[in-house]
Amino acid sequence: MKIRAGIAIAAIIFSATASAQHSSQPVAFGLKGGLNVYNVNNEDGEKYDSKLGFHAGALAHIHLASQLALQPEVVYSSQGAKYNFGSTEAKLKLGYVNVPVMVQYMFDNGFRIQAGPQVGFLINAKTEVGNVETDVKDQLKTVDFGVGAGIAYVDPRSGFGVDARYNLGLSDINDDNSNSKSTNRGFQVGVFYLFHK
Repeated sequence: MKIRAGIAIAAIIFSATASAQHSSQPVAFGLKGGLNVYNVNNEDGEKYDSKLGFHAGALAHIHLASQLALQPEVVYSSQGAKYNFGSTEAKLKLGYVNVPVMVQYMFDNGFRIQAGPQVGFLINAKTEVGNVETDVKDQLKTVDFGVGAGIAYVDPRSGFGVDARYNLGLSDINDDNSNSKSTNRGFQVGVFYLFHK
């Protein structure tokens, strides 16, 4: 499934890039980074608290039409949640390489609205109780599917912009036979820079 998801995303990016290169619309590349506020939702009703993290990576902004663009990204994302382990606060610390593909509608004033699918690849997973960390990567699935939606603004003259997005996980991250489904979800707020904008 990981290979198929990667092939599908690569095909979307390749076809969009090829289409843009054969048109008068430009392709811009950039960097982005910012703050995460993530949590894990459990169907069994167990409540977790949000955990702060960060994201950083690269993007391509591909114009499909005068006000329509495709924005694939490759971003490392620090996620997880906080919860109580007895009388001690514990943390679930997750690290993903996320590959969102955002479809953007661009207004003339620099604002954009965006939405699209995302696939995430689990890089590391640990629980932290006090000063003790335990690797729990083998208890979680290595691929996570979700969708994202948000808004952005870019200054056309400088190429600098700001971005706010909500990501909703759709697939169960647990890699066991339990009947309880757990999904990632969280907010991202950050800045980005487009080269040669």
